[in-house]
Amino acid sequence: MKIRHYLIPSVLILISTFVFLKRDLLKEKRVLGASDQPKIVILNDNNFISQTKTSAKTVADFLKKKNISLNKNDLIYPDKNNPIFYGMKIKIKRAKSISVFLDGKNKSLFGFGETVADILRENNISLRPEDIVKPSRQTFAYNNIQIKIIRVEIKKETSEEKIAFKTITKKDAELGWRNKKIEQQGVPGIKKIAYQVAYHDGKEVSRKKIASEVIKKPLPQIIIQGTYIKFGKKHKGVASWYAHTGTMSAANPWLPLGSYVKVTNLDNGKSVIVRINDRGPFGNGRIIDLDKVAFAKIASLGQGTARVKMEEILN
Repeated sequence: MKIRHYLIPSVLILISTFVFLKRDLLKEKRVLGASDQPKIVILNDNNFISQTKTSAKTVADFLKKKNISLNKNDLIYPDKNNPIFYGMKIKIKRAKSISVFLDGKNKSLFGFGETVADILRENNISLRPEDIVKPSRQTFAYNNIQIKIIRVEIKKETSEEKIAFKTITKKDAELGWRNKKIEQQGVPGIKKIAYQVAYHDGKEVSRKKIASEVIKKPLPQIIIQGTYIKFGKKHKGVASWYAHTGTMSAANPWLPLGSYVKVTNLDNGKSVIVRINDRGPFGNGRIIDLDKVAFAKIASLGQGTARVKMEEILN
């Protein structure tokens, strides 16, 4: 078969194109394959990105040539045994060592997260919103960071408390002044109180009352106090004071020890009942020497003496 002369140039062009394409493909294969020729590699070492040339055949060889060391928990992609290709991206994630104080114990952990919260989440440490984390959850997590977690628990607790009863005193003019009797025994009431209690690692740190309810009202105590006084002889004279027993007592020259008298200040009408437990005073028209606390109820201590009426009490 004869080939027409005008087809010869086209055939030659096709043959030449095929030869050049095959040569380029072979060249490209040598470049992209694990050859000894330098290759461009993009390294991402914990987000620090750099581009470098290498003649390494594997990832492990590349790390060795570049003096890049990995710690026990660091991650690398692709695997160290992977061959190096032109334009390969190698990514290294550096593990961060952390110390966590939790539930009374120190734990040594590691993680790759950016924040404290990320690191804790990686290690399956669950947190409640109210838990306290130091430093805060949003803090950047750096290597060898120390984290303290305080477990916070908010509880509602209830307790019963007694309500003190009141004492009501009734006077009885027919009953002797030194006599009293209980007409009604007082009974404490009960109230139920609700508290909001906060605990830090199981220890109570605050208690706030949030509600209160009376479930039993207190019963008041009623006392009958006698007011009847049977008076004997009356005496007028001067009362002085002295520091003796610090009680409602007094000294008198002649009345029986243990007897009682009512002493009234003639200038202001104030009166007090005292028990005779000492002897004196003697002379200067003084008929009674009141203990300091008794004198202060009817007159100023500064005046020293007072004109009084002293009535003997027979009952």
